[in-house]
Amino acid sequence: MNVWRLDAGAQTLAFAAEAGLPWVSYWGPRLPQDEDLDALAQAGALDLTGGMLDVLAPLSLCPEAGRSFSGQPGLVLADAGAPVFHFDRAEAKAGEIVFHARAGGLQLRHRIRAEATGVFTLQTTLDSDAPLRVIWLAAPVLPASQLADEMLDVSGKWSREFHLNRVAWTPGIRAREARTGRSGHEHPPYLILPERGCTNGAGAAYGLHYAWSGGHRMVAEELPDGRRQVQFGHATGAEAVGTSFASAELIAVYSGAGLNGVGQAFQHDLRDRVVCWPDARRPRPVHYNCWEAIYFKHNLSDLTAIADRAAALGAERFVLDDGWFGRRDDDTSSLGDWVMDRHKWPEGLHPLIAHVHGLGMSFGLWFEPEMVNPDSDLYRAHPDWRLGPADQVTGRHQMVLNMARPEVRAHLFAAISAILSEYPIDYIKWDHNRLLPVVDADQTLGVYALFDALRAAHPKVEIESCASGGGRIDAGILARTQRVWLSDSNDALERLRMQHDAALFLPSAITGSHVGPRHCHTSGRVLPMAFRAWVAAQRHMGFEMDPRELTEAEAEELTAVTAWYKANRAWMMAGTIHRLDASDPAMIAEMQIAADGSCFVVFAGQAEVSMQILPRPLRLTGLEPLARYRIRLRNVSDKPPQSRGPLALKTKSLVLTGATLMAAGINLPVAWPATMWVVEAERL
Repeated sequence: MNVWRLDAGAQTLAFAAEAGLPWVSYWGPRLPQDEDLDALAQAGALDLTGGMLDVLAPLSLCPEAGRSFSGQPGLVLADAGAPVFHFDRAEAKAGEIVFHARAGGLQLRHRIRAEATGVFTLQTTLDSDAPLRVIWLAAPVLPASQLADEMLDVSGKWSREFHLNRVAWTPGIRAREARTGRSGHEHPPYLILPERGCTNGAGAAYGLHYAWSGGHRMVAEELPDGRRQVQFGHATGAEAVGTSFASAELIAVYSGAGLNGVGQAFQHDLRDRVVCWPDARRPRPVHYNCWEAIYFKHNLSDLTAIADRAAALGAERFVLDDGWFGRRDDDTSSLGDWVMDRHKWPEGLHPLIAHVHGLGMSFGLWFEPEMVNPDSDLYRAHPDWRLGPADQVTGRHQMVLNMARPEVRAHLFAAISAILSEYPIDYIKWDHNRLLPVVDADQTLGVYALFDALRAAHPKVEIESCASGGGRIDAGILARTQRVWLSDSNDALERLRMQHDAALFLPSAITGSHVGPRHCHTSGRVLPMAFRAWVAAQRHMGFEMDPRELTEAEAEELTAVTAWYKANRAWMMAGTIHRLDASDPAMIAEMQIAADGSCFVVFAGQAEVSMQILPRPLRLTGLEPLARYRIRLRNVSDKPPQSRGPLALKTKSLVLTGATLMAAGINLPVAWPATMWVVEAERL
């Protein structure tokens, strides 16, 4: 038997192979270096019983229907014949193994790499001597723990993204397929498999993230014999004829420290490996976006007045949103016409940018490059550039450009590059507001190519991925961008929950969060400024309202929280988010801990009226048990009139050990809904 292993951080993947394709013989906590891998593989062998074939087909990296395997195969070709691959060789070098197998003119490769960030990345490629059609090609297939009762996957919709689903394992298949052409609000490509008893801070869990920005499919299958497998690949229907095929990378992590261990690994991997920063030393600037202030009504006098007010509140970047190009007075026209609207901007953007720069802010601009309105000069000149049929149903009055066509990408590159060359722009908000009319992997590859070309030509420009909010958030797009717009909802109550759940995958540094208008445009709620500001300060902070609407008291509150964010962002953006297991379901709480452990902050948000009279203790996590920490409540003034007891944190700081803070927790004041308690701490 041939055996191999890879170690990444605190986890090990072990592999074994005999006659057929290799399989994963172990995935879990890091094994001792002298572990007998051959004995480990033998220990994983299973018995046989009645009603079974005489040989149990292995759950290989690419399960084969042709080897009496009755579950979901890892490769499906249009030709009815199922190839039987013969393991050829393995190339093992520091931190990587590439397994090779062949079958009748086909070459199958599985590349598995241990990344410095403590995760594994896995990818499958298939090459053929002659053209063929691939229906399904999975990334290397991993076994799922039989000690798990449930799986956690993610769903959502516009303005309410990143909702966690807890689904019980049962015999058979749970399949989730995103066929909208994006990683999607509905079924983003994430999965967590917690073992029995796993909480945010303790227990075993396995995390998977398919790094692909187009249609994708997940299969979680419990076989009749009890074994479990998980497969990720491109959506079915996205297949094409060719001689070379590849899955996207699958990012995999094991955690022995609960869900937070999975979140910590994914956060660090995205921030430190996947994202390419134009200037990693630059603090994450306080962001101002004008969309919910003016929508399409652009005029220089209003925007300069708004910029003055935003800068006074603490903004460091000003972003001009939709409406500056073509004849774009609403969302029915001009997408694709990336030339200045001279009726609104007779001198172009130069006067506005000069004013913004004079206030000490940088300047950003909105684009939606992949889209076209039928009412546009581009569509009238090139109707054949659209993706899908001419009689398709439009979405938001727009169609999608066929990004697989080189001439489309060349046109968009020239148009966008001309704007970036004429104006000193350091930021693009890149939007994507329409579902694709067809499932098409080549569309995603074409989008990647355009991103790559623009970033090569303009390496200092930062790009935000926005897709009707959080419709395209994945490691594939984040390899080409530096910020995501989590949701079009600026409702701080909605954001509180979304940010909490997204922390299992996304770091603070890339997650945009804005203080919205007093009267929320997506929910109709009116929420206190203190709460809106503190929710935004949990992530990459920004504003998105008309700042001229603020009262003096609101402006003072927002300015103070913004100053706090600036004073703390360096360690927060480089630190780790830990979700807390609050005993009161009305509270959503997290900690952010500095990378060196020298300080932390607790954000405890009261999302609704509690069912109990007094708050229960909130246990902390991730601290050094023997270290001593000085803690204080930052915002005592936000307490409601009903908070009238002698609670210590309302009047003084306390010094406690990490062991006490994690075992006994902290007692917080009574809170109204839409209150955020902020507890600061330093290690002594």
